[in-house]
Amino acid sequence: MYLPVTVMTNVLTTNRLTLRPWRVEDASAALNVYGNAEVTRWLSPEMDQVPDETAMRLLLQQWIAEAARLRAPAGRWAIEHTADGQVIGGAILLPLPPGQEDLEVGWQLRPDLWGHGYATETTHALAAWAFDHDVYEVFAVVRPGNTRASSTVRNNGMHWVGETRKYFGLDLQVFRLRVADLDAAAPPSAGPPGRD
Repeated sequence: MYLPVTVMTNVLTTNRLTLRPWRVEDASAALNVYGNAEVTRWLSPEMDQVPDETAMRLLLQQWIAEAARLRAPAGRWAIEHTADGQVIGGAILLPLPPGQEDLEVGWQLRPDLWGHGYATETTHALAAWAFDHDVYEVFAVVRPGNTRASSTVRNNGMHWVGETRKYFGLDLQVFRLRVADLDAAAPPSAGPPGRD
């Protein structure tokens, strides 16, 4: 069984995290993630390193407007550490181009918080949310060379599907997670999930 996820509208909570809609006032915390070259170098071509708080505020406004048009389970979330309310990253569940038929699960975390299981906890929460909305599989796309992300998605229970240029016109590795995979990947206890 996968990690317990509590859902309030489109706010998802796990043992340690709250995934909630972005707010414009999150700009400073978001810049600590999306203004960091270690994070953005692996993102899609549409996402460059954000240069300053003003640009981050504008990007958050775009994401908020986009999220209002998306149908559940798709969305964008701020990842908040529940204990202190600190925004530590962002997460997505978005239709992949060009056909919008595949749903991508993704996360971005502040580099100083890598390796604490937050990516796994986020992935499992988003996958559970998608599966509760009659989605049968979610995908992660990883650039070749991003060994950290490849390792993380495998630790999340995702299976390598192959390589493609279908998405974003880039060579990408594709990983898939289905309901049975999520059940098998769940930790046996309430302790922190695997490394990410």
